Amino acid sequence: MPKVSSVIVPYASYLRVYEPLAAFPEPERSHWAKYARRTDRPSYQDELRRSLTDLLPTPPVPVPVHESDDAFVAHVDGVVCVCPWRTRLRGWQALGELAGQFPPRVLDAVLPPVVRRQTTDDYERWLARNPDARPWIRTATWQVPLNWFVLVSDGEREYRAAGEGDGGDGGGGGGAEEGPVGPEDPVTGVPGAPVLRYRTPMVQARRRVARGLKALKEALDEGPMIDGLVDVGSWLEEFHPRSLVELDYGGLVHALPAAQLDDDHSAADVAEGIQALRTGDGAGAGEAYARLVERWRAVRDRQSAS
Repeated sequence: MPKVSSVIVPYASYLRVYEPLAAFPEPERSHWAKYARRTDRPSYQDELRRSLTDLLPTPPVPVPVHESDDAFVAHVDGVVCVCPWRTRLRGWQALGELAGQFPPRVLDAVLPPVVRRQTTDDYERWLARNPDARPWIRTATWQVPLNWFVLVSDGEREYRAAGEGDGGDGGGGGGAEEGPVGPEDPVTGVPGAPVLRYRTPMVQARRRVARGLKALKEALDEGPMIDGLVDVGSWLEEFHPRSLVELDYGGLVHALPAAQLDDDHSAADVAEGIQALRTGDGAGAGEAYARLVERWRAVRDRQSAS
């Protein structure tokens, strides 16, 4: 499939699940098996550009008319795993979150109420026919939610500065292999693009969620970290146990300085904070949390300056 544009779209980060082909029923399994052999697979930047293009017509098209048949592909210990885009489903879900992100006047100007109502009605009818539908990808803008870092470890961190090679293994602690990236990363679709991501086996991610929740609940009565971790943990339970979990900084790597990315060890800070809570070290937990807050406040400040 040809690339839509060479323009880089920053700001979004991703949490993805790659499931083995065995997790998909036929005929979807055969579709993904054939798809994985393609050499012209589009990137996440292509998906973003298509979504932005849909907002240009009058009236705008907030959600694609048809579901995407594209996916990201990874090889885990010799097993082909795919992460379907499901752009239409994710678009519907994102639309439901817009009301809390923009002032009413701004939202009405971008997406008129009549368009939002029609799109919501379409989603409700579709969901009635597909009650078990769930996305393989979660997206955040101008941040990586702190609860995502609980799923991974600093040892699974892969940082590749702009222009650096991949080393041939696609990075990641889950045994993932993509082969040499060459001039263009197969996920970013951008020649020589920087990458900051973590990859871990599903069993590890679930284990870390359980341990993290136990420590947090013993130290805190409630809070957004607990709520977010419960939510993401429930989501992970819906996938095949031999899946691969990927936390990808996505377009944020194009918006942040290389030195800031190189120094970003947020997963280590989250793990340190949880361990401190587990041992009753409130001061240590506070220090780790302060580092995280300062780091991600600096990222969000760039949103206001953009």
